[in-house]
Amino acid sequence: MTRSVWLKADDTVGDWETRKRRITAGLEAGVDWVLVDEDDVEKVRELGDVKVAAFRTDADVHVMEAEGDEDGESLADAYIVGKDGEGDATVELPSDFSGSADLTTLRRGDDHANGSYIRILSKDYESFAEEAARDGDHTIVVGEDWTIIPLENLIARIGEETELIAGVTTAEEAKTAFETLEIGSDGVLLDSDDHDEIRKTVEVRDEAERESLDLVWAEIQEVERTGMADRVCVDTGSLMEHDEGMLVGSMSRGLFFVHAETAESPYVASRPFRVNAGAVHAYARTPDGGTTYLSELESGDEVQLIDTDGHTREAIVGRVKIEKRPMFRVVADYEGDRVATLLQNAETIKVPTKEGRTAVTDLEPGDEVLIYYEDTARHFGEAVEESIIEK
Repeated sequence: MTRSVWLKADDTVGDWETRKRRITAGLEAGVDWVLVDEDDVEKVRELGDVKVAAFRTDADVHVMEAEGDEDGESLADAYIVGKDGEGDATVELPSDFSGSADLTTLRRGDDHANGSYIRILSKDYESFAEEAARDGDHTIVVGEDWTIIPLENLIARIGEETELIAGVTTAEEAKTAFETLEIGSDGVLLDSDDHDEIRKTVEVRDEAERESLDLVWAEIQEVERTGMADRVCVDTGSLMEHDEGMLVGSMSRGLFFVHAETAESPYVASRPFRVNAGAVHAYARTPDGGTTYLSELESGDEVQLIDTDGHTREAIVGRVKIEKRPMFRVVADYEGDRVATLLQNAETIKVPTKEGRTAVTDLEPGDEVLIYYEDTARHFGEAVEESIIEK
């Protein structure tokens, strides 16, 4: 599931300068959406590249021609109704409300609105949100007290017909929203001026989207010199920690953990942005769970980084260096299945073993190394149910 962070920056936040500071902090942190009043859409566009959602109220209806481009198209990426209406209790729900109202109640004849904003003040408002969700791309629900917000009910009932956005004020609340019922909300609407809180909420989003992989120990069978090959160094736009690296291998079912060059050496300085990943034919794992050939990577692509506990994150490729270098063929056994890869014959290339971080030049039969094993064939990087022999 792709998670999103929305940042609330309408006129309830303060004057434009106050809103601008909040929006700028959000852009720097990497929020996905900014939610503003319709009059501020163009101002947000001038600040940076981000999706913009705009509140529409009664006063905004039928002004698309004036507010949009020359074709009358909307300037915002989404229009949200409910503010200054039934959604935020400015207008009370009908006394005979029985859960039959829907997004049309909030639209008031506005065909451009495609999302709702609803404060959950009672069971009736929960039902109102559920009905509005059936006809909207986005449903924003804001509880007044996180101990009683019926987010579980809405997650269970709404399904996939809408993007459910939970109102939060802290990164901790965002984490709870993303984890509720083990499914979580699709996104959060953060209402905070705290720059650190905005940044932490984006970090929570990133963490919620990442895979956690089960790495296993495989026993080294052979380490042999194979001569020269075209070797690939992947230089990323991120600095890696000492326990991080990439998963690479000659066989898609068994990818070897290769450390980033974070360790100092008597011969070369550390390069914590680099993984010396192997030969051009080898696979590397990508953030979507697929694989790509090392030879196909180029600047701007994304690769998956991993630490020795199996926690993953994504990184942008800044540069790929392909050079002819002497290589080792490394073969390991996992539960009777032999997997292999080619790695450069150099002491700076290290893999995790049960004895600790070990240079490929020091590997010996009997050592155990970390691999990611997946008994699945792949076709153009995608897992497939078919028989493919790799050897």
